[in-house]
Amino acid sequence: MPRSDRRLFLAGIVGLGAAALVPGAARAELTLEDARRLIDQVVSEINEVINSGKSEEAMYRDFRRIMEKYADVPIVAQSALGVAWRRATPAQRAAYVEAFKDYISRKYGSRFRQFIGGAIEVRDTRKVKSFYEVITIARLRGEEPFEVRFLVSDKRGRPLFFNLIIEGVNMLATERTEIQAMLEQRRGNIDLLIQDLRKAA
Repeated sequence: MPRSDRRLFLAGIVGLGAAALVPGAARAELTLEDARRLIDQVVSEINEVINSGKSEEAMYRDFRRIMEKYADVPIVAQSALGVAWRRATPAQRAAYVEAFKDYISRKYGSRFRQFIGGAIEVRDTRKVKSFYEVITIARLRGEEPFEVRFLVSDKRGRPLFFNLIIEGVNMLATERTEIQAMLEQRRGNIDLLIQDLRKAA
């Protein structure tokens, strides 16, 4: 599989993250163990899905569940939309976030079958400023192992991953570029962008 394809796929696993912006309620400080535990669970569920033998549609549903449970999807979606988020109405924001979830799930869920027989292994965790970086190794059948880094924060009041870096490439930038290009094609019309996201695969 071309390196670009595997990068795009794995970006979706992480949700294509962004720096969390909304402060959470009073809570204990996020620890290295919290971050490691979160990604251990994420990786376990991803490995289970890609080797489950399920249909692509079933994998898509499972992937969306993983995203909603472990990723800060609303912040990821907001970051991808950029400054247009500020002028979106509450109804548009809600519709956009839901469409973004479907867009990401369809886009990367369709690639799950290409990873059957593969696995992701958690290797290390380290603190970086106000968040933690969990380093994993992806081992895909017929491919050289490569590094995948999950970034974890608790700005929502609980640990969630908000970004992914694969072999030094920040996948958030890729999704932001794509969403911005789609919005530009629609001359900044958020409603039309939402329709496009619902249809995109």
